[in-house]
Amino acid sequence: MTARADRFAELSRMQEARRQIQRQLDGINRQITRRMTTFIPQLKPRHSFFRRGKAPEPSAFLERYRAQLAALTAEQQPEIDALSRKLARQDEAIAALRDRLGCAEHEPTEARRDSQSPAKGQTP
Repeated sequence: MTARADRFAELSRMQEARRQIQRQLDGINRQITRRMTTFIPQLKPRHSFFRRGKAPEPSAFLERYRAQLAALTAEQQPEIDALSRKLARQDEAIAALRDRLGCAEHEPTEARRDSQSPAKGQTP
């Protein structure tokens, strides 16, 4: 393999590692969302009737929801922070390698390789 091909292979590996970290962060967000979804029925008022003629406070549900969400997020915050820092470092490394290779930011490496190879049915 040539040095340029090695660099493109390295770029592909770096991009896959970045996607894997992003999937981990998405998984944490889904886990928090799932836990909050199962917790919502517990946040609702227990009685559907008014006590002593007073209606339940409408903002109380949101306050309880936000407090529970903050607690769940705080449990996962060290892992979220570590993954976010790692993702930022990977983005910087990928951008630096793209600059060295002369790739466009939005251009996938597979499309670049496909454009260099002859189309199906054509001879080189």
